[in-house]
Amino acid sequence: MRFISVEAVSGVALLAAAAIALAWANSPWAGAYERLWHLKLGLGVAEYLPAHDLHFWVNDGLMSIFFLVVGLEIRREMHDGALSDPRVATLPIIAAVGGVVIPALLYVLINSDPAARRGWAIPTATDIAFAVGVLSLIGKDVPPALRLLLLTLAIIDDIAAIVVIAFFYSSGIAVGGLLIVAAGVLGVLALQCLGVQPALAYVLPGSVVWFGMLRAGVHPALAGVLLGLLTPATSAFGRVPRDRGARHAGAPPAERVQATLHPWVAFGIMPLFALANAGVSLQGLQLRAAAPLAVGAGIVSGLVLGKPIGIVLASFAAVRLKLCVLPTGVRWRHVVLVGLLGGIGFTMSIFIANLAFEDLPLLAAAKFAVLVASVLAATLGLLLGRAARPRPPV
Repeated sequence: MRFISVEAVSGVALLAAAAIALAWANSPWAGAYERLWHLKLGLGVAEYLPAHDLHFWVNDGLMSIFFLVVGLEIRREMHDGALSDPRVATLPIIAAVGGVVIPALLYVLINSDPAARRGWAIPTATDIAFAVGVLSLIGKDVPPALRLLLLTLAIIDDIAAIVVIAFFYSSGIAVGGLLIVAAGVLGVLALQCLGVQPALAYVLPGSVVWFGMLRAGVHPALAGVLLGLLTPATSAFGRVPRDRGARHAGAPPAERVQATLHPWVAFGIMPLFALANAGVSLQGLQLRAAAPLAVGAGIVSGLVLGKPIGIVLASFAAVRLKLCVLPTGVRWRHVVLVGLLGGIGFTMSIFIANLAFEDLPLLAAAKFAVLVASVLAATLGLLLGRAARPRPPV
């Protein structure tokens, strides 16, 4: 699947960007790093926006395109993918629920301070690019069904994160903003009814949806998800095979737009997000203080321990209750591997951390913990995957 191959390679770009950001933020040029992301960029609409520096445009603007690609993939999976067949989707759905609930509970148990507890959702996320990238490093002996299981679980995990952001990390909803969102949605639907094909025609109503969410108090990047779900997954030319549909002249709009944007997101926007947000100054860490230490401990334990425990226990319960069965070729050691790889939070975890904490010591501790936990989870997953590979006959 082209989506998996792009995600696998982009994990390397993400890792490189995160390493550069971390080194830059702790170098003699750390001041330049901070000044870069606080560079004012009004883009002609500054008077209408609450913030307009470069960091804002990366996190609230460009990440909308990231969420658009996520929304398009969800739309495709719901139409003719794993999420379209309840028998296939049951296991990753239940596993994803376990992988969200247990890390959140671990975090809350460790953090008693109300301010620190705002970060409960940070260890519930899974980074698709890193997780698929590590799985690809294990080798070709991995069962094909395992790759689909991991990808489907990560997509469902993204859906859960989107819901959490919308309901728990958005300010009070302003009705005026929702009216603007509705106007943008109507504009999209009107263009679709008129049979307008060029994707550029939808930029204006899509921008209206983004601006409306910003005004409504909902994180504007979520506009991408809404627009992705609104994109048709069928074509007047009939259904096209997924592995070549993006290159086919009659590919459905959802497939065509995703194929166009995905490389830009994977190799441009996501590494830029990592560069803008992974630059944690180690001098600014206050892990000796109670609250930052608890935040870090909650995130690391949630991602490294909570994720695999939740995913494995939920999967085991679902299979024992005969709600589903393990996919062909997948064994329980593979489910443990998926659980470990699910603990690679990175992109979405850092994104949620930015929403959860305004207090700089807590935010720095959270970002650093996400980096540590993601590296630990990736290392453990890689070691387990290599150890579980079938040995060649002597």
